Amino acid sequence: MPITLKGLLRRDGGQALPSSTDAAGRDATGHAPAHTHNPQDAHDALPGRPAPGSQAVLRLAQALQERTSGLGREAAEVRGVLDDTLGTVQRQAQAIDALAHSLQDIGQAQRAIEQETAGSRAAVDRARAAVAEVGREVGTIVQTLREVSAAADDITRIALQTRLVAFNASVEAGRAGEAGRGFGVVAGAVKDLAGSVETSAKTIVATIARLGERIEALEREIRDDAAGPAQAAARSGQPQGAVHTSVPPAAAHTSAFHRALAEVQAGVARIGQAAHGSMAVSSAMQPQMDAVQRDAQASAAALVQAQARSESVLRVSEQLMELVAGCGVRTEDTPYIEAAQATARRIGALFEQALAEGRIRRDELFDEAYQPIAGSNPAQHAARFNAFTDSVLPTLQEPVLQLSDKVVFCIAADRNGYVSTHNRAYCQPQRPQDPVWNAAHSRWRRIFSDRTGLASARNTQPFLLQTYRRDMGGGRFVFLKEAAAPIVVGGEHWGGLRLAWRF
Repeated sequence: MPITLKGLLRRDGGQALPSSTDAAGRDATGHAPAHTHNPQDAHDALPGRPAPGSQAVLRLAQALQERTSGLGREAAEVRGVLDDTLGTVQRQAQAIDALAHSLQDIGQAQRAIEQETAGSRAAVDRARAAVAEVGREVGTIVQTLREVSAAADDITRIALQTRLVAFNASVEAGRAGEAGRGFGVVAGAVKDLAGSVETSAKTIVATIARLGERIEALEREIRDDAAGPAQAAARSGQPQGAVHTSVPPAAAHTSAFHRALAEVQAGVARIGQAAHGSMAVSSAMQPQMDAVQRDAQASAAALVQAQARSESVLRVSEQLMELVAGCGVRTEDTPYIEAAQATARRIGALFEQALAEGRIRRDELFDEAYQPIAGSNPAQHAARFNAFTDSVLPTLQEPVLQLSDKVVFCIAADRNGYVSTHNRAYCQPQRPQDPVWNAAHSRWRRIFSDRTGLASARNTQPFLLQTYRRDMGGGRFVFLKEAAAPIVVGGEHWGGLRLAWRF
């Protein structure tokens, strides 16, 4: 049989009392069963004193207590650093996963751009062909206008000839005297009409000339190969230098319209080339991103393993502290353990009295239907026993804070880690949009389901000692040691009294 510190004290005549020597009554999942023994027995176990003659063992126990406290702090610090590092690595892994998905999305977008640019180039080619067809049609219109101009010239010549005939007729009518007067009137009217026709024909010719110039200018703009003046003159059938075939300097090479089309086509081609190059870069990055993903996942897995190992080390240090504290030797932890157990007994008795007096019903006191409080951050919840605990717990919790200037809090949590009523300093209303301040100053109405919170809330051993690093918000942490004692109401485990102090 192995020799234990309790055994040594018994041999020396000491009186050893029960203590928590396992993982807070928890199973492999870290959760305590509902009852590991009769919860009422927890109130019958307080650390005692060894009998006289055990000074050597006493000194050994005190030395162990000092060493295990230091080990507990180091283990808690290592666990806290591992928690922070694991959180950072997990966030980095999530960011890398998001980046990898974004890289895939970029590749898809680049392929879509490449397809669209190919379609745009084809559209420009179709536009160029359509414009060329329009140019040919405009050339046909120019030719038709020339034919109309020629017909107007014929009308002008006919009108001139008609005027000459009318002039000769009026001369002959004058020679005929009175007999030719009527014929002279007709000849004058014909002469006037011929003059009007000649004027209109000349106006038509001038208008067609101006219209022809404009249409030919349009034709030059939409031609895909504007020619020089000589070739343009040959194409139009007009003498070089004539009004209809003048070519502006801008059209001496490529038309402005086709230059614009060419620029659009070149720009689309450059976009396609850039997308293709970018897609090649993204494709080359993908294997590297996959490797980074694998490394991040491996790092996270390794940290999870390290976290589990640190949990074992931390639990061993806590078991050593519990062993020393429960062996009957008074240590630095004893006053806190005694205060936690005494306060837990008083709270249990007060709850039983309230039930007997009808101030609260049993289903209300053991309510687990927590209701989220809208807009709270960190999340807060309401329970049906809130008003009751607000009225009775401060008178029992607040005085314990005066036990030592090292005490940080003394609170009652139900078996799920729910803290209905915290110490007054931490019962501040939450500030909107300020979760950092809320985490430090508004800690009531919250469920603390972390390792420490659940272990203390579900512990049914006489007491439980834990060490941990507490997040105070804003990147601030404090190292705490916590003694927890079960709160029993009418033989039923309600929760735990948590008393924490700096060390």
